[in-house]
Amino acid sequence: MGNNKLETISNLFEDSEIRSVWDSEKEEYYFSVVDVIGALTDSNIPRNYWSDLKRKLKQEGSQLHENIVQLKMKATDGKMRETDTLDTKGILRLIESIPSPKAEPFKLWLAKMGNDRIDEVFDPELAINRAVDYYRSRGYDDNWIKARMTGVVDRRKLTDVWKENGITKNFEYAVLTNEIYQEWSGMKASQYKEYKGLRKESLRDNMTDIEVALTDLGEITTRELVKKHKPYGLDENRKVAKMGGHAAKVAREDIEKSLGESVVTKKNALNYKYIEDERLIEDKKSKKKK
Repeated sequence: MGNNKLETISNLFEDSEIRSVWDSEKEEYYFSVVDVIGALTDSNIPRNYWSDLKRKLKQEGSQLHENIVQLKMKATDGKMRETDTLDTKGILRLIESIPSPKAEPFKLWLAKMGNDRIDEVFDPELAINRAVDYYRSRGYDDNWIKARMTGVVDRRKLTDVWKENGITKNFEYAVLTNEIYQEWSGMKASQYKEYKGLRKESLRDNMTDIEVALTDLGEITTRELVKKHKPYGLDENRKVAKMGGHAAKVAREDIEKSLGESVVTKKNALNYKYIEDERLIEDKKSKKKK
C-alpha cells in the first residue's frame, strides 16, 4: 500500500501532540480534551480554559458535557493521571464550540465535509467516486476495488434478508455476523481484527483473497438459508448463521488440508502498526529503509 500514516483526529493537529487511548471494546479512540484546546487556543493554561468552557456547556445543557469520559493518560512528568477525554464525534463538536481564530480552519474543514455529504445525497455517484479514489490512493487495483464494491452489495443483500426476518437492531446484526465468523474462523469479528493488528480499519480490506472468499461463502450461504428456511428473530437466525459459517468452515478445512497451512493469517494491508496499545510507530516501509 502507499506511504500513508494512521488516520485519526490527531492528524488535524500536525504540530501538536494529542494524547489518545484506544478502547478495544467500543472500537473507538478517546482524545485528551486539554491537548486539543491547547492546540486550538492561545491560552497559557488550557486546563483553565477547558474548566470555564465545560462549565458553560453544562449550563447550556450541552450533550457534549455528558459524553466526557475520564481516562488515565501519561502527563508531562511521566505519571499516569486521569484526564477528560472525548471520542472522535465529541472532539469535532468541541472544535465547533471553541471561539478561537485557530479553530476557524477546522470549522471550515468540517463545513466542507458536511457540504460534500449533502452533495452526495443528491448525486450518490460522488460517494462511489470518493470510495474509489480512497482505495486507489492506497494502492488497491481496480479489479480489487470492483470486487470490494460487489462485496458491499452482497453484504447488503444479507442484511436486507435478516431485516425481513425480524432483525432490526445494530447489535443483532453484529451478533449474527459474529456467529458466521466464529464458526468458520474460530474468532468473532473483533477478535479477528485484533489478531490482524487492526483497530477501526476494515477487516475485509485487510484480508487475503482466500479469507475474503471464505467470508463471502459464509455470508452468501447464510443469506440463501435464511431465504429458504425463513427463521424469525435473533435466536432462530443465529442457528442459521452458524449453518452458513459451517459451510465456509468445511471449505476452509479442505483448502488447508491441500495447502498444509492455515489460511487465517495475521497479514494486513497496513503500512503502520500499533505499540503499547495506544501509540503509533513509523510505517513498515520507513522501518525497512533504516
